Amino acid sequence: MNGWLIYTKADSIRNKSYIDWFIDEANKQSIDLTLRILEDISIGIQKNKQVIYYAGKEIYADFAVVRTMDPILSKQLEQMGITVFNAAIISETFNHKAQAYLAMHQLGINVPETYFFPGNIAPSSPPLDFPFISKAARGKGGSQVTMLHNLKEWEDYKQTCVEDYLLQSPKNIQPGKDLRVFVVGKKIIAAVLRSNANDFRANYSLGGTPSLYPLNKAEKLTVQKIIDAYDFGLVGIDFMFTMDGELIFNEIEDVVGSRTLSFVSDINILKAYVSYIKEKMA
Repeated sequence: MNGWLIYTKADSIRNKSYIDWFIDEANKQSIDLTLRILEDISIGIQKNKQVIYYAGKEIYADFAVVRTMDPILSKQLEQMGITVFNAAIISETFNHKAQAYLAMHQLGINVPETYFFPGNIAPSSPPLDFPFISKAARGKGGSQVTMLHNLKEWEDYKQTCVEDYLLQSPKNIQPGKDLRVFVVGKKIIAAVLRSNANDFRANYSLGGTPSLYPLNKAEKLTVQKIIDAYDFGLVGIDFMFTMDGELIFNEIEDVVGSRTLSFVSDINILKAYVSYIKEKMA
């Protein structure tokens, strides 16, 4: 069995140790996993046939682990008979926050008050009272999340907004605290609480402190409801907390990392993920 591990060039450099770990775990389970750089991949239709080229040569694999946000690439690979982890529908739905919120609302999952806008549209007056949070719809890692406190900050923000975005109320949500639930297939692997006393964003990359978190029965049922509705490979399901301590949906990370999980535990999530891939490909 042979597969591809697809990264952008920049991400492949930044995540070298993770990539080496992934390939090593695959080798241990008799899977030939090869790193492929996105910038060297060309996909399209040639002579009425879908093709994929890598560095100018036509190639094929049994499966691909796509570690970049590229739903079109994932969709073409699937249509060519290559199994993709995570599937194209997962990439398409959960790498756009508005689509993710709509999907979760359809499941009856608790979501915050949120409004969606295309990047070239901004209302003259915002639909929320100040302060409120702006989020780039395709942003990751908390870097495109901003708290807007007054009309001037809103006017300045509108001038810089060139992509789809969300406006979200912070009311009844605990600041600087969120929960990431690591999922492989239909199994909850672990949950990590991230806390930041100095920022309303709890991301580990922005100074959040991680700790293992034991999910209670109600929280497990909420996560399971999401898991049952989708065919996930490896994802991180992120929640915030209401002031009453209940989970409220934040986002699903399709290209999820596991630095926080490795920091707080000795859980080998890639061993579990490779086992899941092997099982799905059997």
